[in-house]
Amino acid sequence: MDQTTIRRLSDEATEVLLNKEGTSSSRRGGWMMIATILIEAWDLYAISFVLVFISAEYHPTAVQLGLVTAGVQGGALIGALIGGFVADRLGRKRVFILTMVLFIVLALVQGFSTNVWDLIIVRFLIGIPLGSDISNGYAYIMESMSKGAREVMGSRWQFMFGLGEVFSILVITVMYMTGMDHAILWRVALAIGAIPAFILLLARLDLPETPLSLIQRGQFVKAKEVSQRLFNDPLAMLPNENVVMEKPKVGDFLKVIWADKTKRRATIFGWISNACQGAEFTAFGFYLPVILVTAGVGVAGSGHTTNITGTNFVTAAIYVLATISGLTAPIMISKIGHRGVAMWGYGLAFAGLVLGAFALGANIQWLIVLGACTLMWGHYWDASNGMTITSMVAPARFRATASGFGYVFVKGASFFGAFVFPIMTASWGKVGATLAVSVLSLIGFLAAKFILPELYGYVDQEGKAVAEV
Repeated sequence: MDQTTIRRLSDEATEVLLNKEGTSSSRRGGWMMIATILIEAWDLYAISFVLVFISAEYHPTAVQLGLVTAGVQGGALIGALIGGFVADRLGRKRVFILTMVLFIVLALVQGFSTNVWDLIIVRFLIGIPLGSDISNGYAYIMESMSKGAREVMGSRWQFMFGLGEVFSILVITVMYMTGMDHAILWRVALAIGAIPAFILLLARLDLPETPLSLIQRGQFVKAKEVSQRLFNDPLAMLPNENVVMEKPKVGDFLKVIWADKTKRRATIFGWISNACQGAEFTAFGFYLPVILVTAGVGVAGSGHTTNITGTNFVTAAIYVLATISGLTAPIMISKIGHRGVAMWGYGLAFAGLVLGAFALGANIQWLIVLGACTLMWGHYWDASNGMTITSMVAPARFRATASGFGYVFVKGASFFGAFVFPIMTASWGKVGATLAVSVLSLIGFLAAKFILPELYGYVDQEGKAVAEV
């Protein structure tokens, strides 16, 4: 067959799959991919609860402290680009198995670091498989689940982040309460992330490749088999033989996105939103345990007898609220749309940061907590759909590339926020640094209002698109 006929048949099959109802197998695959967020949340935020102990042992400079916290973000930025590109060429399954294996090994290694630079380097390397897995996982969700269900699943990532954060703070607090030596505690806290990663790896081994990924690589025989398993459709329009498909070029991805007004506006918003929410959280929310400790919230005693168990429980309560917010965001998307969720989320995050800045300046502890709660509720809404949007509007042949490219904005901004916030705080004080972060939330709100088209129910067909509200 010539390339024109092959492309026509693959486009027909793609259109059928994007409008099919999924099966229990497709739903299971979606949950297996979004569960990666639990692993990432543990590794990203467990360290925020043990920074005090790492600082006491290594005495890092402000720059080194920023690199310790931001190292994973920097590695994930590279991993997102590499993982998306490779997944579009080699398939989803190979990538998600490799990334979990690498994470398990590196998570254990970081527990044996001997100095601050060891820790910085290993955490940077850990970010690479994490970033690769997220970009690949979003492509898997958008290709293995039915219309509507894939949007909901993709927007659950903040809920999963919240669960990971609550789980990490509770486990670390229990270890702290046992009197475990702090030099051992932070090492165990970081290395223990390998356990859920190993469980997830075993659960993923029998997941199939996505039919859309197989189609775009010319593997029609396997695509028909997997489509029957996930969507109860054998894709009769495809021949019972594999073909050679023309490989997509990375440059074509941007051309296709830019040629369509809806794709272009949605993607631009997704990039802006991913950057704003990434920096918004890692600049303030990521350092929340440290901020609460220095403000004296929940702290008992002083000096060598200081007990931060109360602070940890306050932080856990805030993250429980955030998890509830993450759970409600996908539900609200079907009621007020992607634009509504983004605008409300960024609006509340902006209000929470301004309130938090005032409370820090006035040293009103209960108001600091209220500001943090408002920020977290808003953040878990505004961060819920950026990745979903960038992945959903991309054509299947570029989807992992588009997901990876979108995640670069999350991780680039997260690296910047985590690295710069300690430096900004040292230069401008906690109030000035917090107000500076609030500008990002305001930008996200304006982008949602003036750039983002409503996309709920969107189904991509290259060259045309359908949005059902």
